[in-house]
Amino acid sequence: MEKQIKLENAAEALALFGPRDENLPILEKDLGVEIVLRLDTLRISGRNKKLKNALPIIEHILNENRLGRRIDKPGLQHLFHSPKPAENHRPKQGLDLEKVDIGFSFKGRTLSPRSAAQREYVRAIKDYDIVFGVGPAGTGKTYLAMAMAVEALRKGYVRRIILTRPALEAGESLGYLPGTLYEKILPYLRPLYDALYDMMEAEQIEKYIEIGTIEVAPLAFMRGRTLNDAFVILDEAQNCTVEQLKMFLTRLGFDSKTVITGDTTQSDLPGGKPAGLVLAIEILKPIQGIKFIHFTGKDVVRHELVQKIIAAYEKIYTAR
Repeated sequence: MEKQIKLENAAEALALFGPRDENLPILEKDLGVEIVLRLDTLRISGRNKKLKNALPIIEHILNENRLGRRIDKPGLQHLFHSPKPAENHRPKQGLDLEKVDIGFSFKGRTLSPRSAAQREYVRAIKDYDIVFGVGPAGTGKTYLAMAMAVEALRKGYVRRIILTRPALEAGESLGYLPGTLYEKILPYLRPLYDALYDMMEAEQIEKYIEIGTIEVAPLAFMRGRTLNDAFVILDEAQNCTVEQLKMFLTRLGFDSKTVITGDTTQSDLPGGKPAGLVLAIEILKPIQGIKFIHFTGKDVVRHELVQKIIAAYEKIYTAR
């Protein structure tokens, strides 16, 4: 059996199939159909039930691309392997497909959450002054927080962005690294820079850093300050001691927003030191105005093998 979908232009086929047609095998395998492009028409063939289930998904992907919310290869993998869709990969209507657009990268790409947990996270950042994003690497905790911070700055909601993380080595010693103090701590701040450079042009970032509109600094540099009219992101909070996290949380000033991200299973704190993030989750949850969003391996938007790796480790932690 075969069905046809008319495309508006040739660019739609490129967006659907991806560079070098890398999306096509994913679509055909997960939908159980064969997809062929003839001029400006998609010809989709397969068994009746598979075909019936595949059509709304392909239409959904095309509509997202038309709205500028391009679904790339990782997005497709997440769409098909997320636990949220119902049987036969048919997307649910309503909340699960509702988009919460954040803004645009400097290249014009729309920035949107890709899972239910990510959408809840973005909404929480909009609605709460203090938000904790807790979960494994690759779930977009830092990236989405960064996107929200840049958009808040662009719209004038805040006057500055402050990005910080504890300069705690993971099995390496800072003392043996070459260079000045700044050069020693730069590797620990690099992930924040990487996300930032995806949101803004390099020249603009350098200008903002020079005038203090954007500040990227180790957590120790926050001590004794009051952070007013700022969007503050604390990354890798699992490496904060109880005292450090308390110090950071009490820096929040007026008209400011704070996002704390971390993975409680990945702490690099020396043995015996209690993790500040674990205690914060326990004692701050009852406080109104603070929101906790918990991610799982199912929210990972990196390579599909990353989900499987995280799931394997989660089994070990659960068994202990």
